[in-house]
Amino acid sequence: MQTRVDAIPLNSAATPPVAAEERTQFSVLGAISFSHLLNDMIQSLILAIYPLLKSGFDLSFAQVGLITLTYQVTASLLQPLVGMATDRRPMPYSLAAGMGFTLAGLLLLATAPNFPVLLLAAALVGTGSSIFHPESSRVARMASGGRPGLAQSVFVVGGNFGASLGPLLAAWIIVPHGRESVAWFALAPLLAIAVLVQVGHWYARHHATRGKSRARRAPLRELSPGMVKFSLMVLGVLIFSKYFYIASISSYYTFYLMHAFNVSVQNAQVHLFVFLAAVAAGVLIGGPLGDKVGRKWVILGSILGVAPFTLLLPHANLFWTGVLSVVIGLILASAFTTIIVYAQELVPGRIGMISGVFYGLAFGMGGIGAAVLGKLADLDGIAHVYQLCAFLPLIGVCALLLPDIEKPAKG
Repeated sequence: MQTRVDAIPLNSAATPPVAAEERTQFSVLGAISFSHLLNDMIQSLILAIYPLLKSGFDLSFAQVGLITLTYQVTASLLQPLVGMATDRRPMPYSLAAGMGFTLAGLLLLATAPNFPVLLLAAALVGTGSSIFHPESSRVARMASGGRPGLAQSVFVVGGNFGASLGPLLAAWIIVPHGRESVAWFALAPLLAIAVLVQVGHWYARHHATRGKSRARRAPLRELSPGMVKFSLMVLGVLIFSKYFYIASISSYYTFYLMHAFNVSVQNAQVHLFVFLAAVAAGVLIGGPLGDKVGRKWVILGSILGVAPFTLLLPHANLFWTGVLSVVIGLILASAFTTIIVYAQELVPGRIGMISGVFYGLAFGMGGIGAAVLGKLADLDGIAHVYQLCAFLPLIGVCALLLPDIEKPAKG
């Protein structure tokens, strides 16, 4: 666990922006964030067209949850393996290759004749995600110039904004024209592949340059291996709390609104877009805030602080449901990039593995949550799901057990 930072330059903790190559590379961050937008926009189409798939294939809520489980578990299981492999041997062009799997899954989703083929399409999209996320997180760290929270937020917000576009695109294009119109979105992964090839060129050049120089590690508190493991376990529990709750909204919010308030599919998807846009804004706030005030306190305030609003949500009318969903999205989303950077700083020599584990854990918890909550919705109704999930953020009190490991930046 006490890996020397200068032995693995690619994975070193953030260094002060003292040289030209150590300045924040916003062009690289913009490219990787844009690719993340396209990647997650494609993935969110699966969630956004659930009502269409449910009626078209006569699916139960449990089967809807199984689609999410297949996609997210496929993504989660491979991510740590990808991260471990690229920690040992960087693969600059794996990002573009991973997007090829996403392209294949998208085209199969548009033409799937039955439920098993739908699951295969979801698995292909998940595989593409498992390749994309660990290496993209590493690129964001490499381009951070000493501001890892900001860099991860810029990277992640692209994905969240892309995810928020899915419901709108589904409402405007796929619902009126049918599931086959999903194939029109094949241009998105093709564009992403072109951008990621250029990112791969930068990655290869930057790796060669950094490999010849010594990186200076920012001052962090030294922790025992036991405390590092305990802290990683606490972070895992917090990821469980966050993503089980997120699954209740991302997978079933449209159904809840249609059931509780008798809104149309298009209206419900607009509400889902508003929530996901709030999530994107929260992500952009959380990382830089963690750089300034300390990551532990952002994590605590984000997860535990959202509890009063989640407890109110099941009892609100349509207007206040919309308002509360925005507040919940803003607060809850600020935790994820902070958790990722905190975990990377716990184990600074294994950026790829840690990124893969936590992105994978997020996908896995979301997938398991979707399946479990789908079964619960079949048994007890969708309203009961929201009443039960409202208590999940209370688990955020566990963040008090995390040690303070970094010195907040000044200014």
